Amino acid sequence: MNWTSIAFDWNQIRTFLAAVEEGSFSAASRALGQTQPTVSRQISALEEALGLTLFEREHSGLTPTESALELLEHVRTMGEAAQRISLAASGQSQTIEGHVSITATETFAAHFLPPVLEKLRARAPRIDVDIIAANELRDLRKREADIAIRHARPDQPDLIARLIGETSAHLYASRDFLERHGHPVSPEDAAENYDFIGFDQNARALPYMHEIGLPLRLESFWLNSGNGLVMIEFMRRGLGIGFLTRDMARHYPDLEQVLPDLPGIPVPVWLVTHRELRTSRRIRLVFDLLAEELSRGYKS
Repeated sequence: MNWTSIAFDWNQIRTFLAAVEEGSFSAASRALGQTQPTVSRQISALEEALGLTLFEREHSGLTPTESALELLEHVRTMGEAAQRISLAASGQSQTIEGHVSITATETFAAHFLPPVLEKLRARAPRIDVDIIAANELRDLRKREADIAIRHARPDQPDLIARLIGETSAHLYASRDFLERHGHPVSPEDAAENYDFIGFDQNARALPYMHEIGLPLRLESFWLNSGNGLVMIEFMRRGLGIGFLTRDMARHYPDLEQVLPDLPGIPVPVWLVTHRELRTSRRIRLVFDLLAEELSRGYKS
C-alpha cells in the first residue's frame, strides 16, 4: 500500500459522512457529540487535503457537490468497515459484566421477558440490560441492539438466528363485545358484519388472513394501533375483534377466541444476534439464557 497517498484522517471522513447523512453541520455535531466549529474545521481540513470542495454552503442548508457525491460510496464503505471493527472488538470482551441491549415487541417484552430477566439478575448481577420495546426492526449490524427477538427469520449473512418456538395468531374479542354483537357464524359473516382492530401492517397481513379463509379488507379495520399493548386494551374494552397469538392470549382470560375452528396464522419466534457479538461472553450468556427460558413456553 502507498501510505503517502492517504492525505486525510479517519476523523475527517467520519465527519464528512455524518454531515451528508444528517444534512447539516449542526445536526452532524449533535450526532458526533462535537461542537459545530469542530465539525466545520474537520470538513475544511478534508477539503484542503483532497483539493476539493465538498459542500455548497447555502442558507437552506448543505448541498453536497458532485465531487462529494462521487466520494460518498467509498466513504460509506469505510464507515461500514469501521462499524464492523467496533463490533469485532466489543465482541471479544471476555468479562461477564457490562451492557446488553435486547429488542422485542412491546407485548413480548411486557409479558415474557420479566421472568427471564429475574433469572439473569441472579446468574450475572454485573450485567445491566436495556430493553428496547418497539415493533420496528432494529439493525443489529449497526449495533442498534445486541439481541433481537423477531417473528421473521433474518436473511443477513452476518446475523445468526435460533428458532426458539412457534405459536399461532387467532381471532379474539371481549365477552362484552360478543354479548352485544353475538358470535359470528362464519368467516364471511365476521368480515361483513363485525368491527376489527388492526395493527400497523394490515396490508402485509391480509394475504395470510385470506390464506386461512378470512376475507378481510383494509376497510374492515376501523381502529388501528402500532402498539401491541394498546391494541389489546382496545380489544378488552370491547371495541372490536383482533388478532392475538395463543401464548399471549393466556395472559388475558377476559378475551374469548372467535371462530375457534378457523386455522391460526403461524408466528415463529426467532432469537437473533450479530455473528461477531456472539463471541462475547456476556452476549452469549444472555442469548443462551433467553433461548433456554423462552423455549420452555413453546414446549409445554
